[in-house]
Amino acid sequence: MKVKRLYFYILLGLISIIACDSDKKSDQSHLVFRYNEHSDITSLDPAFAKDQRNIWAVHQLYNTLVGLDDSLNLQPELAKSWNISDDGLTYTFKLREDIYFHKSEIFKNKKHRLNSEDVVYSLKRLTDPNLASPGSWIMKPVKSIKSLDDFTLEIKLKENFPAFLGLLSMKYCSVVPREVQTGEIDFRTNPIGTGPFQFKRWIPQEKLVFRKNHLYFETDSTGQQLPYLEAIAITFLPDKQSEFMQFIQGNLDFMSGLDVSYKDELLQADGQLKAKYKNQIILDKSPYLNTEYVGFYLADSTVDIHHKSLRLAINYGFDRQKMIKYLRNGIGIPAEQGFIPKGLPGFGGVQGFSYQPEKAKKLVQQYIKKTGDRSPEVTVSTNPSYVDLIEFMQAELEAIGVKVNIDVLPASTLRQKRSSGQLEAFRASWIADYPDAQNYLSLFYSKNKSPNGPNYTHFESEIYDSIYEKSLRFSNQKQRLQFYYQLDSLIISKAATIPLFYDEAVRFKQKNVRGLDINAINLLDLKSVYKTQ
Repeated sequence: MKVKRLYFYILLGLISIIACDSDKKSDQSHLVFRYNEHSDITSLDPAFAKDQRNIWAVHQLYNTLVGLDDSLNLQPELAKSWNISDDGLTYTFKLREDIYFHKSEIFKNKKHRLNSEDVVYSLKRLTDPNLASPGSWIMKPVKSIKSLDDFTLEIKLKENFPAFLGLLSMKYCSVVPREVQTGEIDFRTNPIGTGPFQFKRWIPQEKLVFRKNHLYFETDSTGQQLPYLEAIAITFLPDKQSEFMQFIQGNLDFMSGLDVSYKDELLQADGQLKAKYKNQIILDKSPYLNTEYVGFYLADSTVDIHHKSLRLAINYGFDRQKMIKYLRNGIGIPAEQGFIPKGLPGFGGVQGFSYQPEKAKKLVQQYIKKTGDRSPEVTVSTNPSYVDLIEFMQAELEAIGVKVNIDVLPASTLRQKRSSGQLEAFRASWIADYPDAQNYLSLFYSKNKSPNGPNYTHFESEIYDSIYEKSLRFSNQKQRLQFYYQLDSLIISKAATIPLFYDEAVRFKQKNVRGLDINAINLLDLKSVYKTQ
């Protein structure tokens, strides 16, 4: 009996401990931000921050010389100030002197201050062939990088490149400690940065945990040290429907993007949140620097779309407004301006293509009269995710006398054939590498023809090239805008592409989440986020 009674009290004590621990976890849950990635993060080394899943994680761990605010304006980050020479070739940066790397065994767990040699090392390592970083292209404009003193560095360019500061805000350019060159630390799984959070634990395909960095240098407007959160927990549920269920049950704090599996459950046709979720969820939308389009391969004069009148007819022959409303539940902005997306300086200065079926029919007749071809047709290649958009165009364009054939290819095959000029027309998207319209306009510069560059259409114009090159001579963005308007207007007048829509970033978050802003590059910034209990 005594043994049984003793066992009973031990069991009761364990239950009490577990209950208390559970209550403690519940009480602390507002200090942990939880989100899901559909596939495992491949690396926590910023040199491999190529796609969104890696970029979001890396952004919590590291800092760059300059950053972006939610309006995509450049802001000081590790650099407290910078100066650009009159010829636009020399950039001199002054670093903050109060920035420390995360505590690490490589520093014997002591405070270790960042200096200019760390920045020099971090940028130079991008070009190391042994590292093979996909971000190495960022350093192409750079002639030299050197430290002038502990907190000053100088970067010289080979030629004027006014968007260079925007390049430096990319996560590839995050600063790591130069001590890692000893090879003692594997940055993929054991990152060391200066960011608001530091690495804690990673169970591949299951969970990744970051903890608050108590050495972080930024404060809020009241002087309180950031971040507010104690931890970030990232799960890896591959199924989007499962992610949606976890979010609805309150087990995730936010969800990004819109999937067909739940879009009709959450949203009305006009893109607004359905009434039954308004007390639980907040919907945020923002222009996203992504232009979805169909490109024409213009180098092949034997195909129908080589004729400008037919390309114009296609552009005027389908209703982009209806496409967005019914196929995307109102998420996205019909591309009725130029190729530059909404959210970037340079947008809105060009009149693009609207739905004008009668005008489209007249253009088809012009094509027939000029060529004698009474059955114009075009083959559009796409991956499976965008078949519905092309099918919509197919149905609409039939009414103006243009036949659309749909060629469905795996995404990898589509990219390969597009790059090698094997497709008559192709569905594509261009997401900004850096926040400057020059990034979009470079797609039509003749020296960037694929496979050596992103000019997949092989559009070529001496006038375009001349204006594009002039735009690169000006560091002042306002001066460049006038050239950008001219370039965008030329693309539209030649109907080199079919702009479909300018994308929107969409986020759903729980009602108790505060400080989680949205921006045109859909960057997840958690340093100022907190949750109410």
